[in-house]
Amino acid sequence: MNGNVSKDRSRQKGKKVSGKVKILGSIVNLEEHVQPDWWRQIFNSVYLKTDADVVDDPNITRKEVDLFSEILKLSPEDRILDLCCGQGRHSLELGRRGYQIIDGLDRSRYLIQKARAQAKKEGLNIKFREGDARKLPYQSDTFDTVTILGNSFGYFETIQEDMRVLKETFRVLKPWGRILIDIADGEYLREHFQPRSWEWIDKKHFVCRERSLSLDKQRLISREVVTHVEKGVIADQFYAEILNNSKQLSELLESAGFSNIIIEGTLGSGSQRNQDLGMMEKRIILTATVKKKWASTRKEKETITKNVAVLLGDPAKPDPLKPLCLFNEDDFYTIDQLKSALRELKGYRFSYFSNHDTLLHDLVKVRTKFDFFFNLCDEGFNNDATKELHIPSLLEILGIPYTGSGPQCLSFCYDKSLVRGISNEMGIPVPKAFFIRPQDTVFEFPLEFPVLVKPNLGDSSFGITQRSISSSFEELVNVISEIREKFGYDKPILVEEFLPGKDISVGIIGNLPDSYTVLPVIEEDYSALPPELPRICGYEAKWLPESPYWKIKSIPAQLEEDKGKYIVECCLKLFERLDCRDYCRFDWRLDSKGNPKLLEVNPNPGWCWDGHLAKMCKFGGISYTGMLESILQAFQQRMSTQMVHVRREDEHISSIMPHGV
Repeated sequence: MNGNVSKDRSRQKGKKVSGKVKILGSIVNLEEHVQPDWWRQIFNSVYLKTDADVVDDPNITRKEVDLFSEILKLSPEDRILDLCCGQGRHSLELGRRGYQIIDGLDRSRYLIQKARAQAKKEGLNIKFREGDARKLPYQSDTFDTVTILGNSFGYFETIQEDMRVLKETFRVLKPWGRILIDIADGEYLREHFQPRSWEWIDKKHFVCRERSLSLDKQRLISREVVTHVEKGVIADQFYAEILNNSKQLSELLESAGFSNIIIEGTLGSGSQRNQDLGMMEKRIILTATVKKKWASTRKEKETITKNVAVLLGDPAKPDPLKPLCLFNEDDFYTIDQLKSALRELKGYRFSYFSNHDTLLHDLVKVRTKFDFFFNLCDEGFNNDATKELHIPSLLEILGIPYTGSGPQCLSFCYDKSLVRGISNEMGIPVPKAFFIRPQDTVFEFPLEFPVLVKPNLGDSSFGITQRSISSSFEELVNVISEIREKFGYDKPILVEEFLPGKDISVGIIGNLPDSYTVLPVIEEDYSALPPELPRICGYEAKWLPESPYWKIKSIPAQLEEDKGKYIVECCLKLFERLDCRDYCRFDWRLDSKGNPKLLEVNPNPGWCWDGHLAKMCKFGGISYTGMLESILQAFQQRMSTQMVHVRREDEHISSIMPHGV
């Protein structure tokens, strides 16, 4: 199996007699001369000449990489396999752009050597290797993305062999990994191929081509005679490729186990020579997703230093915070991204607990088998956000060490008005506001419009949407009525002055007084939001991809130095006062005069790969895996410090006790 072949791709060398290429002359049936393994020797220096108008044009390669990376939303940390990579033109371009983990595999030794030489010349750390796409030399669940580009699929004699390629690709992709295939539009070529053509490929070489359909009309058979003006004929070769259309390719991908199969569009050759474009004249771009469980892996016992249990929300139960009140595909993707990141950590073995019906029984049963618990159950017990504190309470009752903040901290911070009171007491500025009790039917209004109306209890921006901004008494009454109807008449409501300035978030990983890291401060960029919409980062921005609020981006905050220092100092004071542990996020907003005011404190903030904490880490050069590892290390450092204090206390008590007591 070879790759990155462009025009007609299936080339078999002509036979040689006494060192010269034997010319077969006129042929009635091209198909009779195609060998089953024509692809083994075809991809050589002659191929690079005949197809140079596409495979040796850096502008075409750059445009293709622009398109493919945008379709796949590639991240520099993604592990990418360029399958059937040819001379590595796409891999090399990705490497130049800063993508860090790239593998390229191709059957052609000649092309792989070319790729290695070019990577070495440019100082690019890309792993090129020779191999067969039907039996990939990689472990299961290795890659985030696999690409098969430049019409490099469909060379084998049977569909079964092509299916082996797709199943191997499925195997080496991680759960939720994606494949992108760029392949000739077989339906178009069946009707528009050129039966005969010739063209000059440079000043000394020209090529003549013959083409016909196979007897079953499923393959395009090609003959290529390449002539050098001084040396004469240097190749007379035959090749054949299956003419798949988008429907057939989709069925193949589905049969191989792939899901979410999308026809992303079509692609032309971009050739400047623009003569015989062959198989590259019109191509189809398809993507598909892998939905599967992680393959079981065994880690050597001597490398495991910590056995860790990970606590999660229960995907089998309703969750009122989610748009459809259920775990959806994005939630399962997020969980798999977590598992993928944790698998990369050395020295740990992770087990996962998410069945809340049996959680208490499970904790009692396994509590001595784990060194500690990684508490990521921010949904709360039984996916009830008011019971987020129940999980650490249960762990403390059972004497199980766990990451993150304790029940008292979670309880305090769940109540926005309570955090406001503590902040006021500490001299930390908060927006002007007033509290509406559940039984209040009338109230005084001490603020000026506009105001922000939100449930006093809750997190994840639950209940905060564009309708939460009120500019009149009528709007205010309507919003209060809507919140009560949706979230219950027994819930208090908080009405705050709306702050129009920068939307700021501060993240801290570690523990005070000295073992902590303040992550790069971020702000929300509302520039892509339609001007008529209020500038808030609420429920729509976090949960509804179809909303215009989904376009909001987080960027490094642009703050005056003294203002930035002041905000961070306040966050550190609150971290200590509220007894936050291991990691926390603080949300601020500037008023119309640029004065910062605290909005919320979020202990155990969202741990997902695309959440605010992960974005802060990324701006600080910390990967998602690195973020999770930092939280685990913060917990272990905290426990180590506690043990030192306990030992010192025991030693002190022993020193003052009477002898023999």
